Amino acid sequence: MRLVIVGGVAGGMSAAARARRLDESAEIIVLEKGPWVSFANCGLPYFVSGEIEDRNALIVQTPGQLRASLNLDVRTNHEVVGLDASTRTVHVRTAEGTREIGYDALVLAPGAEARRPDIPGLDSSRVRTLRTVDDAVALRDEANRATTAVVLGAGFIGLEAAEALVRRGLDVTVVELAPQILPPLDAPMANLALAALSRLGITVRTGVSATAIRPGTDEDSVALSDGNELRAGLIVLSAGVQPATAVFERDGVYCEHGAILVDGRGRTNLPGVWAVGDATAASDPLTGARRPVALAGPANRAGRLVADDIFGLPAARPQPAPLGTAIVRLGDTTAAMTGANKRTLMEAAIDHHTIDLHPTQYAGYFPGAVPFALRVHFAANDGRLLGAQAVGTDGVDKRIDVLATAVRAGLTIGDLIDVDLAYSPPYGNAKDPVNLAGMLGQNVLDGITRLWHAENLEAETERALILDTRNADEFASGHVPGSLNVPHTELRARLDEVHRAAAGRPVRVLCASGMRSYLAHRVLVAGGFDSATLSGGMRSLRATLGEQASAYLVHLPPDGARIPPASTTTERQTVRSEP
Repeated sequence: MRLVIVGGVAGGMSAAARARRLDESAEIIVLEKGPWVSFANCGLPYFVSGEIEDRNALIVQTPGQLRASLNLDVRTNHEVVGLDASTRTVHVRTAEGTREIGYDALVLAPGAEARRPDIPGLDSSRVRTLRTVDDAVALRDEANRATTAVVLGAGFIGLEAAEALVRRGLDVTVVELAPQILPPLDAPMANLALAALSRLGITVRTGVSATAIRPGTDEDSVALSDGNELRAGLIVLSAGVQPATAVFERDGVYCEHGAILVDGRGRTNLPGVWAVGDATAASDPLTGARRPVALAGPANRAGRLVADDIFGLPAARPQPAPLGTAIVRLGDTTAAMTGANKRTLMEAAIDHHTIDLHPTQYAGYFPGAVPFALRVHFAANDGRLLGAQAVGTDGVDKRIDVLATAVRAGLTIGDLIDVDLAYSPPYGNAKDPVNLAGMLGQNVLDGITRLWHAENLEAETERALILDTRNADEFASGHVPGSLNVPHTELRARLDEVHRAAAGRPVRVLCASGMRSYLAHRVLVAGGFDSATLSGGMRSLRATLGEQASAYLVHLPPDGARIPPASTTTERQTVRSEP
């Protein structure tokens, strides 16, 4: 058999290596458009920052190494420019001209390319992308000469590039058209990530776009849609990617919005043709929506499974739809997610609950324990886990990986109560944050806990009494206008006061992170009140308000005199529901 693979790196090289292990006699040809067939593209930002010093560390395998170890015929600088499924040939352009190569089986792994919006001046020599080893080398060289940088796009790669450039001492501004950074995150979690960028000294401009790049002698000028201009000695284009599939779509491969459509085995509509990686469309396992998933893990796994299918492995499994589990470092903070977010669940009309917690990464009494934010979505009818997000300085990766496993396994929120995780004070809690999420979620399903959410703050303040159960000092540090402060330890003795203040209205309870208000909620329910407790407490409320928090909340000086919020009523009404 002759197996031809178009594209290397994650999906293509995984398929090639697995194919060789399954069939020693097969002729395996890998055609790579660029000079590098196997490199650590996820490590590129860390080469730019200087944390990875040697560019050779980014080269995982060379054609010579792959020939020696796996007997693979790897041909770099070979661009596939045509596909004829009727004759089972591909047309390949090289420095010596164009030739045809026949195949018995063909795997398309062309990957994705940087999206280039229609911005005048985008061809400036100061504009760089970060997709290849050569890109990273050029970007690092430019960073040594520049003092200012503008990053166009606040997705994962854009923010990794921004962090890398700050580490090199540049003054960095990130520009994002969406109303928040990291669009896959829910808004409150994105606001926590935004605060981490601020601590790094990175300026972020959301809700605006670059409209033009004007060349200058020492720096270019980036014009923004709001009329402002930014000076930049270096510009990083990170406005997303698009599947590199135009050639194959033209020649008969079915695509949707540019992404190759494949079945559960990675097969395309053409006989003998499979596809993997960033160029393919994957069905979301939770919402059913089809979209590309440009992540290394799913691409590597898909390449292996495609090879199993091509060579008829009896135990060959269908490809699981990727959950989109992702993580990014932002200085001292980590943000991570798995599964569906709030926006996609609402768009898919999936009835669900959302819970917010702020547990410590390990035992609270152990030195260095700090809270992190954890958000979990689960189905309202049966508690099936749908997605999770976390932001914090420590403990985030561990919990998201556990929750990604739970989502893949089809566990329910209640099943998390019984997940048996390693515990020792320096590593975790006897009731791990994952277990706590299960306990809170099951209480919600059982009706023991009724939640209200910070994105509904405006509506709740208009119709309900906001009861703040923190102590007096916490209340003075910032509280919701018009709220009543009754510390939870005093609530039983002051129920009459709450009755009078509520005057027949519902009571919406809050504390710092949700535990004390939960206890108060149970007291109020027993007392006949229409009560609900704020999911995630004041920590989640501040995260939802983001930069508006200090203007919205009322602060009290030490003498107890009221300091009104800096914002007007109109400004308070700009608090929006998260997307």
